[in-house]
Amino acid sequence: MDKQQVLEKIKFVRELSPKRNFNQSFDLSITLKSLNLKKPEENVDVFAALPYPRGKQPRICALVGRELSDQSKIFDGVVTLEEFPAYQDKKAAKKLASQYDFFIAQANLMAQIATTFGKVFGPRNKMPNPKAGAVVSPGSDLQQVKSKLSKQARLQTKKELIVKASIAQESMSDEHVAENFLAAYNALIHALPQEESNIKEVFLKLTMGPSISFSITSEQLQEKLKQKTELEKQAPKPKKQARIAKPPAQDKQHEA
Repeated sequence: MDKQQVLEKIKFVRELSPKRNFNQSFDLSITLKSLNLKKPEENVDVFAALPYPRGKQPRICALVGRELSDQSKIFDGVVTLEEFPAYQDKKAAKKLASQYDFFIAQANLMAQIATTFGKVFGPRNKMPNPKAGAVVSPGSDLQQVKSKLSKQARLQTKKELIVKASIAQESMSDEHVAENFLAAYNALIHALPQEESNIKEVFLKLTMGPSISFSITSEQLQEKLKQKTELEKQAPKPKKQARIAKPPAQDKQHEA
């Protein structure tokens, strides 16, 4: 995909989206074709390494033994092997799963982690995944692991031929948004059996804005922008509330 085409769509996404009082995400959606999700080998699950952090730092928890317990303090949470039995209670495991975006695991503890957390973490896509770089050995550079997870987008088919991911934030420059977009798009392309032939449609949007298709022409987008501007001009301006006049101050009566 051409970078200039991506930059153009980013510009229109910004212009066609209503302004909000928060930092919106740039959300990428890609519909796929000619894949059979009943075949495990045709299911898509890609961890795309992005050049720039995609926004809010993810919360990460380490599931480790004594060898990594001290080093793991750079993460938002640490659960050591000795604490695993407490999470055999499903309520405790569910609470833990809800608190973090990613879990990393010490490689030689994966059997115990699967036994203790698998039934709760698995359906929530929270199990430490080696493809994401989240399964580590005692000699791993955990600072590098943390940095990698903060610049990663997961593109995954579930029950439909579509993948979605947040790839950037509104506050980022167009150049950085475009580079993150292309990194995610290219990672997906290389994971598909027929590469771009498996792509049906590509969309980009801000959190509260309309989805912009990459198949739509510049002329059509200009027309949409013109319509948006006309509607904004016609929209009634909010009435100013009339100020309620205060009653005049009364002179104080002094008794003789």
